[in-house]
Amino acid sequence: MQNPYKAYPVRIDDIQVATADKTLRTFKFVFLNPEDEEKFSYHVGQFAELSIPGQGEIPIGIASSPSEKGFVMFTVFRTGKVTSHLHNMKVGDIMGLRGPLGNWYPIENLEGKNIVIIGAGFAFTTLRSTIKYLLEPENRKRYGRLDVIYGARNPGMILYKDELVEWEKRDDINLNLTVDGTDDPDWKYHTGFVPTITETQAPQGDDDTYAILCGPPMMLKFTKPVLDKLGYQADHIFMSLENRMKCGIGMCGRCNIGKELVCKDGPVFTLDKLNEMPEEDQ
Repeated sequence: MQNPYKAYPVRIDDIQVATADKTLRTFKFVFLNPEDEEKFSYHVGQFAELSIPGQGEIPIGIASSPSEKGFVMFTVFRTGKVTSHLHNMKVGDIMGLRGPLGNWYPIENLEGKNIVIIGAGFAFTTLRSTIKYLLEPENRKRYGRLDVIYGARNPGMILYKDELVEWEKRDDINLNLTVDGTDDPDWKYHTGFVPTITETQAPQGDDDTYAILCGPPMMLKFTKPVLDKLGYQADHIFMSLENRMKCGIGMCGRCNIGKELVCKDGPVFTLDKLNEMPEEDQ
């Protein structure tokens, strides 16, 4: 039986500063052993543990798409000991990668359906993975309308700007960007919180329309009633509770919500499943 705590050795292949305040960096890793890359077969919405010997490990959503080969990508917010150490590492440094972990957005069950993707902050990483996958030519034709609503605190905190520019040019994706507030005279997109923009820009819910959400807890809390108002069925809404992830395999028990273990049973749940859980723990 394979040791679930054993990490694959990976090398940092590229580092990009992702936001104006430099608190987020995007890392591309390559596996030292080709057979490890084959074993690391993941789906959109899953996460992994980034492991640094002598420092610890941290659960992070996978930002690359399964359709992107030769590397795996993560956008990391500098917020503690492990992430601070990672931000100080260099291209060529060796560390560990454990996973893939958790369940995923069930897009394989949504062929022929319309998909609305709603995200905010640095939680947009797994949504970036999903969008990249859906926009692959062989995949895009299998789905209906694709709407994206993405918000950040200000223009400097918007992730993946170059890709957003390219997505905006396409006629097979309806992209809505928003910021909480800005005094930038060149900002040409929405200003307002994600729930507000969702209410005015998201399509009406119906039997063929599904929503995928990932973001800060407050964004999720206030977006849920908006989707309800728009007519989205609770079992047509998928939400990621990735902020609850801990050890990744449900052994430490720190991710529990009632009887559910987010690392093991999630982090993706339908809204009707979440409605069965203790609300104060979500």
